[in-house]
Amino acid sequence: MSSPLGKVGSVVDSLSASQARRVLLAAQGFGRPTATATRPAGTRQLNLLFDRIRLLQLDSVNVFERSHYQPVFARLGHYDKSVLDALTFGKATASRPRRCIEYWAHEAALIPLESWPLWRWKMDALSRRDPERYDWARNNQAMLQWLREELASTGPISAREIEHDANRRTGPWWGWSDVKQGLEMLFRWGEVVSAGRTRFERRYALTEQVIPAQLREREVSRADAHLALVSQAAQALGVATASDLADYFRLKLVDVRATIAELADSGELVPVTVQGWKQPTWLHRDARLPRRIEHVALLSPFDPVVWDRQRAERMFGFHYRIEIYTPEPKRQFGYYSLPVLVDDALVGRIDLKTDRHARVLRVQSAWHEDGLEAQAGALGALAERIVPTLREIAHWQGMEAIIVVGRGTLSPAIAAELRH
Repeated sequence: MSSPLGKVGSVVDSLSASQARRVLLAAQGFGRPTATATRPAGTRQLNLLFDRIRLLQLDSVNVFERSHYQPVFARLGHYDKSVLDALTFGKATASRPRRCIEYWAHEAALIPLESWPLWRWKMDALSRRDPERYDWARNNQAMLQWLREELASTGPISAREIEHDANRRTGPWWGWSDVKQGLEMLFRWGEVVSAGRTRFERRYALTEQVIPAQLREREVSRADAHLALVSQAAQALGVATASDLADYFRLKLVDVRATIAELADSGELVPVTVQGWKQPTWLHRDARLPRRIEHVALLSPFDPVVWDRQRAERMFGFHYRIEIYTPEPKRQFGYYSLPVLVDDALVGRIDLKTDRHARVLRVQSAWHEDGLEAQAGALGALAERIVPTLREIAHWQGMEAIIVVGRGTLSPAIAAELRH
């Protein structure tokens, strides 16, 4: 857990590298007591976390677990994934209103429903630009209109369920049919939204079928939307450069710099220097600096702590590349290696696979970062910290055993600790 020192945004003008890491991790919700299987985190904790980090990136890879589930476990500990499903993909009711919606924020991501109006400027810009830039959008206006009418009559539906002669894939993987391309185009423009997912397959609906009228009718200027989004990014990161703030929601740097000036004038952002950082840096006025952070977690490749690879290297000295698309003989660390956070450092990476048929969590490989091997007993001590988290992960995944099957400099120590 973290040891609090309190708000620092108005009282410091410089941070050490370690302090900057602790500011980030505290802003992201690390360092708090984690939930267990007997006392899992519930809806309240998930809502509070979502208010803090503002988005969960989606990704289809499921070799260990889908990406949007992982950041929640990394911060809160044990929780029932169905609770998150109800907030994100479940059917909204009067007693349980929709909490999240999907849009291209950072990448494809879940964002708070109330944030949807903040993206209308982007939707409107894309709806004007796409027909000029893309032949498909320009040449398939009849298909787009047919899809609007189809959704109006059917309500939420997956692309696969739509009956049309043009609903045929044009190739493997991303070889989308014209129906799928049309739905995705309308999704970009804000005319269509996701009404949820079934087995991770998006169900499309017209915006008025999902988004409440008060949100659809709320007008937010581009400038005000950027002000809100940069403010959210600054709160979620704690300490950041302009590039860091731009990356969080994938905003244009020139727009973010103009917004930073306004937030600095209001006192929400405070200039600060960070040891080893070369770019001008900003601290959010509500940022907290714990004296220490005690936390062990395996991070998704799409976790906000590491999704900006340059920032991860600057903050943690951690060079990280996901190797999903790397041919197996050329992989260095594994297909789905997860950065290992211990306290305020990234100390290694573990390639995990959930074998759902055998009910086994497989450690395909495990590696420590350079330098640890020179410290007597360091690998054993590190494994002693990591293994309880691996056991919690296995329990959360419904697995009955953990097997170390792969290579790596940390694998022997983890295997030995698992035998204790």
